[in-house]
Amino acid sequence: MRLGKRGDKKMGNIQAVIDLPEELYLALSASGLTKEKIAGESRKLLALQCFKEKVLSLGRAGELSGLSKWDFIEYLSDNDVPVVDYDQDEMKREFEIADTLSERLKK
Repeated sequence: MRLGKRGDKKMGNIQAVIDLPEELYLALSASGLTKEKIAGESRKLLALQCFKEKVLSLGRAGELSGLSKWDFIEYLSDNDVPVVDYDQDEMKREFEIADTLSERLKK
């Protein structure tokens, strides 16, 4: 464990490994997927799933994916995963707050 700039504890990295049957790896490799590309795609898919299931926030899922926040948002969009996922009541409440703020700004 290392200390960050402000004395915050910084955790080290943990390596997670996936085992692939050799035949499957050879098929992926033949289509141009290197071990690095497989690892990168796996991270992005895991990040997408964790964000979708609300296990990770947008920022943390973006970090896991290895993409910038904006690139991760684009990746979510490309995979039909909404960045904002409000139910009807939450959406109504957000619009009411926006209307109230808009009225205050007009005064």
